[in-house]
Amino acid sequence: MSNLSDPIADFLTRLRNSATALKAETNAPYSKIKVEIARILKQEGYISDYEVNTEGAFPEIRIKNKYVNRTPAITGLKRVSKPGLRRYVGSQEIPRVLGGLGISILSTPRGIVTGREAKKQNVGGELLAYVW
Repeated sequence: MSNLSDPIADFLTRLRNSATALKAETNAPYSKIKVEIARILKQEGYISDYEVNTEGAFPEIRIKNKYVNRTPAITGLKRVSKPGLRRYVGSQEIPRVLGGLGISILSTPRGIVTGREAKKQNVGGELLAYVW
């Protein structure tokens, strides 16, 4: 097992690479924050499903990619807040991604939510990633 300094960036890179390579599914090491990001991606329609596999020594998340006419539903992912430079935004400063066509994922005191939900709940937090 490798020692990662940014597991969320690794997770997003695995998703991006598997979608670009037209793979049916992707495996990633388990963590609670990755499961919450996968939940948001499923809720917003970027992946078809995910499941947590606890068999074996190390639990994994298995993500089933979603395609429309052999085109991935995820066309882009960008990690915003990094371990070397954290980015925090207030509820009024949450950016729109591609004019509202994409989503931003935030870590707030109320959990991991999309930018739209954070604005609705009037909370800010750490801007984790953009997905479009």
